[in-house]
Amino acid sequence: MTSHAEPSELPGVTKEDEAPAAGPAAKQPPPGFTPEGRIGSEGKVLNVFSHGILVVWGLLVTLPLLWAVMSSLKTDKQIFTSPWGLPSALHFDNWTRAWSKSNIGDFFLNTILVVGCSLIGTMLLGSMAAYILARFEFPGKRFIYFMFVGGMSFPIILALVPLFFVMKNMSLLNTFHGLILVYIAYSLPFTVFFLTSFFKTLPSSVAEAALIDGASHTRTFFQVMLPMAKPGLISVGIFNFLGQWNQYMLPTVLNTDEDKRVLTQGLVQLAASQQYKGDWSALFAGLVLAMLPVLAVYILFQRQVQAGLTAGALK
Repeated sequence: MTSHAEPSELPGVTKEDEAPAAGPAAKQPPPGFTPEGRIGSEGKVLNVFSHGILVVWGLLVTLPLLWAVMSSLKTDKQIFTSPWGLPSALHFDNWTRAWSKSNIGDFFLNTILVVGCSLIGTMLLGSMAAYILARFEFPGKRFIYFMFVGGMSFPIILALVPLFFVMKNMSLLNTFHGLILVYIAYSLPFTVFFLTSFFKTLPSSVAEAALIDGASHTRTFFQVMLPMAKPGLISVGIFNFLGQWNQYMLPTVLNTDEDKRVLTQGLVQLAASQQYKGDWSALFAGLVLAMLPVLAVYILFQRQVQAGLTAGALK
């Protein structure tokens, strides 16, 4: 019998010649084309669109602030004749007039006292409650946690009337300590909700090592876990500071004493006292004075706020 030689064994025939001719489906893609090309182009369009939205949002927030600052340095005539123009001269006397003659200085100090004490109390109680809910197991834990979560969805306006009578029966109306206690209760739900999730992301091995070394639960919390939770504490502290500094409804109902009014009440009183004389430059100056502490706190702790908000995602 004669043996048939394979095509590759024939002289002059190579394996490349054996391959079938490439059809239309097997054509090579053009140079520079990648399978992710279409996805990449769509991602670029979405990226440009999202950046455009952020730019518009940034302008909507920044331009009114800049306009208020410029108006606080103008005269009343310049505010109405050239509302969008730059001030011809810097009239810092508007700020002095708003601080002294309108009692903004007294309201400012009252606000610092109330917000400072309530912020310390909120962060202390909130961090302790969040640590217990995040690290320990006990009956009723989930119920307590969801009670705090439900407190965030409860409209404060519905509690004003019963809260007024409770404060009146406890002789806490028109007092700084009564307003501080209400601010703490108002801010605790969000603080516990935020810090509970943050404490869960911290490594438990560090706390266990401290307990093995003989540290008590109290010492472990204050000297080990609390410093590790610094980014989260700063983040939620900034949010609480903003909410308590700009709070108007609670002090209006619970604090009617003129000598103990806070800054938001002072600005409303300043606007109401204008009546027909229209000291708009002093009003804008008082508004800027109320904004400066909030802007300063956020600028100083901007990186810590970002680190606290992204810590859970990075874990």
